[in-house]
Amino acid sequence: MTGESLAVLEKGLDAAEENNEPGELYDWQLPLAFMQKRHVERIKGLEVETEKWRMKERMKTVSVALVLCLNVGVDPPDIVKTQPCARLECWIDPLSQPAQKALESIGANLQRQYERWQARARYKLCLDPTVEEVKKLCTSLRRNAKEERVLFHYNGHGVPKPTVNGEIWVFNKSFTQYIPLSVYDLQQWMGTPSIYVYDCSCAGIIVDSFKQFAMQREQEMELASMNSRGTGNIFPQQSYKNCIQLASCAAKQILPMNPDLPADLFTSCLTTPIRIALRWFVLQDGRKLVPNITLDLIDKIPGQLNDRRTVLGELNWIFTAITDTIAWNTLPRELFQKLFRQDLVVASLFRNFLLAERIMRSYDCTPISSPKLPPTHQHPMWQAWDMALDICLSQLSGILNGAEIYRHSLFFAEQLTAFQVWLSHGSQMRSPPEQLPIVLQVLLSQVHRLRALELLGRFLDLGPWAVSLALSVGIFPYVLKLLQSSARELRPLLVFIWAKILAVDTTCQADLVKDNGHKYFLSVLSDSCMPAEHRTMAAFVLTMIVSSYPAGQEAVLQGNLISLCLEQLSDQHALLRQWLCICLGRIWYDCDMARGYGVRDNAHIKLNPLLTDEVPEVRAAAVYALGTFMSNTTDRTDHANAIDHGIAMQLINCIQDGSPLVRKELIVAYQGIVFQFENQFAVVAAQMLEEERLRDGSSISHSETGTLSPGRSGMRQAQSAASLQPSSSRANLLASATSSSASSSNNTTIPGSSHGSNFSSDGSLVDLGLRHAISSSAISPVGGLYGSVYANIWKALLSLVCDAYPEVTELATTLMNVIRQKAATCTLQRTRRRSAGCTLSAPGSPVSRMYAHSPPALLNSPPSVVESRAIFEIGEASPKNVGAMPTYAVHSTQFSRTRKMFDTGPDVIKEGMVTEDAHHVKKEPVIATDFVPWCCRYFSQSVMKVPDDHDLESDPHHQRQWRFDRNQAMRDRAQEQCRMASFLRLDDQLFINKNPNVPTCMKFHPFEPLICVADKDGVSTWNWEHGVKLNYFYNKNPKFSNISTLEIINGHDCSLLLTGTDDGAVRVWRNYYSESNLDLELVTAWQALSDMLPSSRAFGVRNTGSGMVSSWEQESRYLYVTGDVRVIRIWDTHQEQKAQDIPTQANSCITSLTCDSVNQSLIVAGCGDGLVRLYDRRLSPVDRSVAMFVLGFQSASSLDCAHFTVFVAYLLWQIRYGE
Repeated sequence: MTGESLAVLEKGLDAAEENNEPGELYDWQLPLAFMQKRHVERIKGLEVETEKWRMKERMKTVSVALVLCLNVGVDPPDIVKTQPCARLECWIDPLSQPAQKALESIGANLQRQYERWQARARYKLCLDPTVEEVKKLCTSLRRNAKEERVLFHYNGHGVPKPTVNGEIWVFNKSFTQYIPLSVYDLQQWMGTPSIYVYDCSCAGIIVDSFKQFAMQREQEMELASMNSRGTGNIFPQQSYKNCIQLASCAAKQILPMNPDLPADLFTSCLTTPIRIALRWFVLQDGRKLVPNITLDLIDKIPGQLNDRRTVLGELNWIFTAITDTIAWNTLPRELFQKLFRQDLVVASLFRNFLLAERIMRSYDCTPISSPKLPPTHQHPMWQAWDMALDICLSQLSGILNGAEIYRHSLFFAEQLTAFQVWLSHGSQMRSPPEQLPIVLQVLLSQVHRLRALELLGRFLDLGPWAVSLALSVGIFPYVLKLLQSSARELRPLLVFIWAKILAVDTTCQADLVKDNGHKYFLSVLSDSCMPAEHRTMAAFVLTMIVSSYPAGQEAVLQGNLISLCLEQLSDQHALLRQWLCICLGRIWYDCDMARGYGVRDNAHIKLNPLLTDEVPEVRAAAVYALGTFMSNTTDRTDHANAIDHGIAMQLINCIQDGSPLVRKELIVAYQGIVFQFENQFAVVAAQMLEEERLRDGSSISHSETGTLSPGRSGMRQAQSAASLQPSSSRANLLASATSSSASSSNNTTIPGSSHGSNFSSDGSLVDLGLRHAISSSAISPVGGLYGSVYANIWKALLSLVCDAYPEVTELATTLMNVIRQKAATCTLQRTRRRSAGCTLSAPGSPVSRMYAHSPPALLNSPPSVVESRAIFEIGEASPKNVGAMPTYAVHSTQFSRTRKMFDTGPDVIKEGMVTEDAHHVKKEPVIATDFVPWCCRYFSQSVMKVPDDHDLESDPHHQRQWRFDRNQAMRDRAQEQCRMASFLRLDDQLFINKNPNVPTCMKFHPFEPLICVADKDGVSTWNWEHGVKLNYFYNKNPKFSNISTLEIINGHDCSLLLTGTDDGAVRVWRNYYSESNLDLELVTAWQALSDMLPSSRAFGVRNTGSGMVSSWEQESRYLYVTGDVRVIRIWDTHQEQKAQDIPTQANSCITSLTCDSVNQSLIVAGCGDGLVRLYDRRLSPVDRSVAMFVLGFQSASSLDCAHFTVFVAYLLWQIRYGE
């Protein structure tokens, strides 16, 4: 290296240091490439299994039997009562009035207490009954209830305790004897499903006996079923094990007799929980802020239980929230759903049962339940209940005296604060927040609703597991009801919550449509004052509503959703544009009505600009929408065909899109039109098969299967790598397959069009507008489009078969095989016809008459095409011989001059042939992508969480900080070594080793001691400090191509390796230097250059070209590629699309390339003829070549890279500033 060049290099480093001080800050500001979600995660939908929150069947308690065995005035013989003793039954003293009247009053009061939960149920009182009366009552209620639940409430305070044989006691008609009633018989009378409440001493005996009898009954039914198999009799199967039982105490316990408590303490807890809870609380010592509260004051507390604004109503509201919270945090999820969400009566009884357990355990009684519940009497939430009671009672005296107004409890506000604290530190690894059921109760209050919705949204944002928990606790009916609210301040929160719900569970769409919830989201989407983020969520919710749900599609069509989406396609928010396209695609999927609305609103034309959108996801969504638009119609009119043809031709430009997302969606989109016009595509394929057979002089060996492998061209695999030029192998491979698809592969036109639908030099389709494609002049017979639409789509699919991204290749190969199989079948049939001596008729035959009326495109087609079409149209073979193959060009010959434009024309299906087209049988798709499910997964992930890269305490942030510190240290060390280089000899050899294969190019990592060496097929990564090869991987490029360029992407951070091959393909690899290839990942791949032409380097000295030459610019994320082409192509890797083409204006290939990373406008290219050309991409195409430097007859690529780059930059600096 000369002294002058070292001085220039030193000056350049000083300038870089001045521009980028400090270097660490420069690294933080430097953008990253290929690090978006589409690059770092797999394109697939959500795979998390949600909890089953929906009950399989919702039940209702429709009948209630209230059986009271009190025998007022007579104590049972086996119970010795204390004096004084508890006497109140349903808060009535039975001794305060005549016995019969007291009994009736108690029964009526108990019925009123139950009616508070289920007023429409059928209640039947059975007071001091006999066995026959109980039997008659139970059988009658079961008969009327059918499959619904029946409740049996038994009060046995006036009869003996249950027996160990499983018997309870009733009376004879004269009340002179106690008569036993077997629980076994009671089971049979009540049937299933049923719920039993036992309020008597030793009630646990009944529960145990019930279980034993249930097992015995099931064994009997199994035995009867086995014996009846030969007779054909079927016995109904009933499971008594699932019956619900609530008992007041265990098998050996006596009910409490405290005179301050009611005698039916268990019933009071179940039916009047607030009243008994207040009374019990007052009776406790050391639990009162105000000790002068008496039992008489308790009965004077004002308010109604169903009015939350009153004292009693608020206490009942708090009690419901606390008991729900205790149950949800204690019970298994499935049991909680069954007991607390399936039946309103059952849920109320079990909430109150938790209170009964707490109160009765304080009197040495243990309530029993079946199914058994874990102990809850010491749950911490009871302390919150006690505090709420204490605060309420402290105001009671002032309220009763009128001296003060009731101050509402702070219970819900405090619980929301506790929930907020949990959210600040909560995660899936921690236990769920116990306040979640309380949050749902708070949604009922307008005072706290806004805050509750905000916190609920934050919780749902934690992930699918949080959504599952919220659904299991019962969020759904609450948020569904809130959609009826007109409050604008709730709109953003409700839209966010529903987006989170539907991202995890799409089955809610039916509920939304049933309750007209879709109208809420239509109003949000149409509200221009709403932020784009919230309109995006509304579009997502509407997308979920219409997905595979015809009722949802019909509902949103009535709300003009298509027009709403089309009006906002030009919005600045990319995510909104993306979801508007996906929503449109979902609306008209399998919905002809929606497609009709789309045609009316020119939806296919308005979607066209989004095919070149700057965001790849938006482009993919637009392709998806147009694909479903093409594939869903069953009414094949000429107008529909013309629209589909125009869309298909416009989509051809997407084959050069840099994003695999777009190209994969393009193939799936073409699947629809291939299925719609399968016969026409089969003709194109059959012609190529025939021409290949004629060219090879042999029969088609693969006509039986007609399959295509990814490594093959459109017709046949290349004979050998030596027969193809490396720089033009891809073009030759496609050209050999498509040479006869039209009169000229580069000049194919749509009939009726004045513009040629030409493939330009870069393979793009130009001068084809959708408006012209659907004009009346373009509506022509299907056969006339053979040379343009179908052939061009065929060529596009052939190009995608050779795509650099494996998933694109796989999809295209699968779709091509569908066409080839059909074409091979037709060719085989024709071959059999020829071998059987079947020839075409004379000119007077129907075939000749058909040709006489055929369009010019058909008459000008090669003979093989005419013969193939004759096979499709004549219909001589029987249906079983042609394999139910649809007829071809059914509208090509029989239209009259006076027909209407949109008339479908006469039916020309041959008699005796039933085709798929005749019945509009929709074929099942053979290929699909996970693009839309992957987009849906975005809403299931956290959008509020700070990314790890921005979290100063996260591990990724610390790792980046370490890398940037290392980079700055290396910059400082390099600057010092550069200053010392002019005084030291550069004769130290640091690394020498032998690469496994002949190297073609290499690249140093800018900050790590790594060197990547490429050979023909793969890349080796070496650690040049230690002289160790870390890894070798295959690039997956075709055998006839070579790797000709390497670039390190994101070298300052998490680096990626870009490889370019001389067939024009570019691949980006992650984890390329890991010791094993297990972590190696192909990030993306695309065709950076379409036509790689062979050229000489310098005056014909060498016959091999330069392949692909590249230069990477990290600051702008631009990739410059050139080589054996006549352009320098600039790719915007952030947008993943071509940014600019600069003509080289050179007669030789480009051998080296560099760019100005500071001003990002100047490009210097070294040519094979020894010239160095300077381009300014800001100028017009004619003036972009602004300077040329002659370096003699030496190839510019042989110059030292650093010397060459710095030398040119130094000259530019002198010229630009005149110094």
